[in-house]
Amino acid sequence: MPFPSPDLRLIAVDMDGTLLDGDGRIPDALWPLLDRLSERDIRFAPASGRQLATLQRAFAEHLDHMVFIAENGAYVVEGGVEISSDAMDAAFVASLITRLRALTQRDLGVVVCGKTSAYIERADDAFRAEADKYYARLEAVPDLLEVDDQILKVAIFDFEDAATTAPALEDLRATHQVVVSGKHWIDIMNLGVDKGAALKRLQAATGITRDQTAAFGDYLNDLEMMDAAALSFAMANAHPLVAERARYAAPSNLDHGVLTTIEKLLDGLPGEAA
Repeated sequence: MPFPSPDLRLIAVDMDGTLLDGDGRIPDALWPLLDRLSERDIRFAPASGRQLATLQRAFAEHLDHMVFIAENGAYVVEGGVEISSDAMDAAFVASLITRLRALTQRDLGVVVCGKTSAYIERADDAFRAEADKYYARLEAVPDLLEVDDQILKVAIFDFEDAATTAPALEDLRATHQVVVSGKHWIDIMNLGVDKGAALKRLQAATGITRDQTAAFGDYLNDLEMMDAAALSFAMANAHPLVAERARYAAPSNLDHGVLTTIEKLLDGLPGEAA
């Protein structure tokens, strides 16, 4: 059946497992597609757990008509102008750092994600290599408790399996978002912070409606984003809960499913129901 809304104004796209290919790269075919979107006055919004600086670096040559939903929705910026942000309480961050240090039975690395930079105190090559993938601005400090910045998120890297560490943080869900955002990562943010809430704030700021919005995702931290877009797409490689929540299906990231589906949207071609 054809897609229901020809008046597309905003496309929000997860990165890992969604837009990025099997090598973790942005497909070259995206760049001319971004030009097409710009010509039609359609905003393109990478939505990721990555920091703002990392997203801006990845799209450095194509920043026009782009919005960045960074830190899993805790920081939204368009054209260098902040749309929204949600900083964490400093006392909570300090208590969380202390608590994570005590989990000595787990092989964990902690990234404290601020507006200005991201910070680590564990600086061995193995952890640094993982953190460098996601944080273009990353500073090694002697003590995370001494960081002076507005903290948007605390990210935890588990070298084994994040799902086995998450239960130890279950009680935090009463006051904060605790999101398993990948096999090895857990993100902790303020309650109510997620990609969907960020997308709604962006829609409100720009006058774009849910019916004028498309969203693509593959993992659990994309669920709320699915709900905020009338045109919601689960990648073929998506977690079963994402596939269940989305309205439509897209080919996998290995088949450049985001790009081929956007082309269908622009050309008014039929889509595939989820």
